[in-house]
Amino acid sequence: MSGLKIVVIGAGSSYTPELIEGLIKRQHELPLRELWLVDIEEGREKMHIIANLTRRMLAKAGISARVEETLDREQALPGADYVCSQFRAGCLEARISDERIALKYGLIGQETNGLGGFANACRTIPIALAIAADMERLCPDAWLLNFTNPSGMVTEAVLRHSRIKAVGLCNVPVIMQKGVAQLLACQQESEFLMQVAGLNHFIFTRQILHRGQDRLAEVIEKITQGPDPLVPRNIPPFRWPEHLLKGLGMIPCAYLRYYYMSDDILKQELGEANGEGTRGEVVKALEHQLFEIYRNPELAEKPKQLEGRGGQYYSEAACELMSAIHNDKRIIMHVNTRNNGAISGLPDECAVEVSSLITRSGPLPLNVAPFPDDTLRLLQLMKSFEQLTIEAAITGNRHTAWRALVLNPLITSGTVLEQALDEVIEQNRVLMPAFHA
Repeated sequence: MSGLKIVVIGAGSSYTPELIEGLIKRQHELPLRELWLVDIEEGREKMHIIANLTRRMLAKAGISARVEETLDREQALPGADYVCSQFRAGCLEARISDERIALKYGLIGQETNGLGGFANACRTIPIALAIAADMERLCPDAWLLNFTNPSGMVTEAVLRHSRIKAVGLCNVPVIMQKGVAQLLACQQESEFLMQVAGLNHFIFTRQILHRGQDRLAEVIEKITQGPDPLVPRNIPPFRWPEHLLKGLGMIPCAYLRYYYMSDDILKQELGEANGEGTRGEVVKALEHQLFEIYRNPELAEKPKQLEGRGGQYYSEAACELMSAIHNDKRIIMHVNTRNNGAISGLPDECAVEVSSLITRSGPLPLNVAPFPDDTLRLLQLMKSFEQLTIEAAITGNRHTAWRALVLNPLITSGTVLEQALDEVIEQNRVLMPAFHA
């Protein structure tokens, strides 16, 4: 049959209109035959609202693709060409719980870093592996494009424990690239090449090649003068210490502020939690507003208000990656894939986030210059944390969980860690069943 069958798991997400917009923009590159929207019972109503908006958007664009919605992914997966994973295990309530527990114990409360990242991974990885197992049976030739957080750990778990073709992606490198284009006054991003390397939400810009020169130092200088357009809009404005940027000689992604400016960020989060609420609570309120907008039967396009969510340019990552694989574009994108020697000092088989050539056979990661020793040690530490977290998520072993957390620079060891870990496990009794077997 001509045309593609695309399955979206977690389709009740407020991000989905961004994905639909990306498919519409690429309708000549990605001829859509069927679009299956999948969610769980808790997301049924949101998925239905999204499905109706999707039908209106496709109709406005003159696309006659079949749109189906289901709570049974086994009904959706057979014959799929691409499966987009964007689910949130435990929904926003679990994220808010993670943030509040962390802050209660004087720890940074964030969905992909520290204690929150650990809890999120332990809820999410078993579900991701179950989806991968279903894909092995029902659509073994399909690509899994993973946007589900924590994307790097989820992608590595799938690559290690299943046989499906999987790539992880994130909008943060896309935002960084657009920020560089702004600072260099480039009309198109194709005018320069940005090389990034590291782990998901833990990447560094290593090169910015423009007109035969590496302009990284120039961009760093512009960032120190502010404002910094490489920072996502959902992150409150901040300034990197000048000595940090110039000392590193690289541009860290905005999430690295949790590690390089942790005391400042913790104070900021505690203030926010006592004011408008944690980021999860802010997002929940924003989602409510977005779905009220999505209900409008006259709406047939992605609303501008969606830019307030953290997933801006999601379609730039997900849909362009899909098109690059499908059309063998051989363009460079920044994705989560097997290291295969791209970053010296990290295991070949681990997942890294690195600039890669995207082909019909998948990503070919580009080799990056060796990291300075101090940065490499930090990357190695975080990779050990990630791999132990994956093991804990699968086995439910508390000793492994403790070993993972004690490595993380954002975690305080001792009684605080024991109490925080116990509370996370107890709070997630239903969502982390391996720990309660």
